[in-house]
Amino acid sequence: MPPGPPLIRFEHVRKSFGSKVIYTDLTLDLYRGETVTVMGASGSGKSVLLKMLIGLLHADGGRIVFDGRDVTSMDDEQLTQVRRRIAYLFQGAALFDSLNVGENVAYGLREQFWRTMHEADILARVAQSLALVGLPGIEGMRPSDLSGGMKKRVGLARTLALQPEVLLYDEPTTGLDPVNTARINHLINGIQRALHLTSVVVTHDMGTAFSVSDRLAMLGKGRILLVGTKDDFRNTDDQVVRDFIEGRAPETEDVAALLASS
Repeated sequence: MPPGPPLIRFEHVRKSFGSKVIYTDLTLDLYRGETVTVMGASGSGKSVLLKMLIGLLHADGGRIVFDGRDVTSMDDEQLTQVRRRIAYLFQGAALFDSLNVGENVAYGLREQFWRTMHEADILARVAQSLALVGLPGIEGMRPSDLSGGMKKRVGLARTLALQPEVLLYDEPTTGLDPVNTARINHLINGIQRALHLTSVVVTHDMGTAFSVSDRLAMLGKGRILLVGTKDDFRNTDDQVVRDFIEGRAPETEDVAALLASS
């Protein structure tokens, strides 16, 4: 276990959307400098966890603590300060088609630091960030000219330009072929070694989970079913977790009933 108190703590968090219960008792600690991958079936609340951390969604109960401060009780101004320390890589990269690559990467810098950061420094930060993701010199290209893998990497460059302490990856390899998936996994590991960020990766891709993680956490039944190292997951006796990581449907699942209800 890393030394010191957790940087991020979810304490008995509850969350529902109407009658749809997402969390009944979510408890999870995340430590400085580690990469934790959060896994779970569709609808288990993986992305909800990230959005609650930065205040895009609000918990119905419990607490979310970031660096000793309770995020769940913050006002908008306080949440803005938290968001400046946490960068969110959206699932679809979320690039602006009307802006070129350089303008996309610079967007957050110009929004947050327009009073304090000179344009030359912004351009230098953009170039540095694109180089970190292996795409130097493409500032003038348009998003429509980029492959899916390149769009993901430009989105990552935009988050890195903000020099965050925490980086949240929401399904970073979704929709990518195996070669680009491996490239993104390699980038996540390389960025971690170079910048020593605290990273939270949300994915259902077991290859990514085992490639990039210091620890893994499995969501299910409204809570964390298991949190631990890769070996903990490989050796677990929890059948639900084993079925998920090995890609098996539960033996008790009634396929005929599922088809009848669809």
